[in-house]
Amino acid sequence: MIEILTSPAFNTIQDLGRRGARRFGVSTSGAMDPVALAAGNALLGNDDGAAGIEIQTFPFRLRFSADTAFALTGADHESTLAGSAVRPWWCTRAKAGDILAIAVPRRGARVYATFGGGIDVPRVLGSRSTHLRAGFGGFEGRTLEAGDVVPIGSSPRNADGRFDFGVVPPDVAITRSGPADDRVLRIRVMRAGEYDLFSEAMQATFWSTTWKISARSDRGGYRLTGDKLTLDAPVEMRSHGVVAGVVQVPPAGEPIIQMSDANTAGGYPKMAAVIQADLWRLGQAAPGTLIAFSEVSYQEAVAAMAPVNDYLAKLRATADLYRAL
Repeated sequence: MIEILTSPAFNTIQDLGRRGARRFGVSTSGAMDPVALAAGNALLGNDDGAAGIEIQTFPFRLRFSADTAFALTGADHESTLAGSAVRPWWCTRAKAGDILAIAVPRRGARVYATFGGGIDVPRVLGSRSTHLRAGFGGFEGRTLEAGDVVPIGSSPRNADGRFDFGVVPPDVAITRSGPADDRVLRIRVMRAGEYDLFSEAMQATFWSTTWKISARSDRGGYRLTGDKLTLDAPVEMRSHGVVAGVVQVPPAGEPIIQMSDANTAGGYPKMAAVIQADLWRLGQAAPGTLIAFSEVSYQEAVAAMAPVNDYLAKLRATADLYRAL
């Protein structure tokens, strides 16, 4: 088990999400950066979808009640275990009584702490992810608080393995498409259902604007500021299915990118949809980040997942070899 010592708001238990429940009006939830969560689990020999802690407010501190292997992935950050530095994108073993402290990231928005055997909270609708709006899943359906004692699953196959190694993070290992710009995060999208409702001038504005993620953003959606996207005439629309990555445009004209806790349905016009291969990059974008959109085809969107899948497969194979040494 682990005991939470310090946890500001909105730190939760997440896995890869709740699939198959959207027809009941239940959003997917799950990690905002699924690549980081899957990578942390791969380092430990867990299943990709084992539950971990998504940390997005800092500082965060926990105490281990037993010897436990763990990994830290996601945002570039500083952390200590029993007072000694622990590198990001690294796995190691804690002793009973050790305190892990994680500081504000230098770059990126979310750190993922995964543990050998995964976090052992009950599955609800097939997932351990926290659904804050509905108040179920995770740890009592809420954010983690000081004093919470969180159970860790047993992991006998990894009990004697080696845990003191790390990997190159995906934002370094996976080559980006298009020109690099450290000031602007370029996100690939496809046109969505109501794209043609917008005038050519509004379409051009969407592609040419450097958007800023507003402080009014959360796991449900990223609100963007930078310009206004308006229709020539109001449009009455029925609600339709919405998934993570969809870029909707409310009447005020400021786009919203739906994220992990997005509603299952909505009636705002859909301008575009972020491709799956870039959702993890977007999940590490903090409020204030500048982003720009690049259009890709469906075929290009599908092909873009190959480097992501290859990265995780090679990481798992490498980690399995290290643990066997």
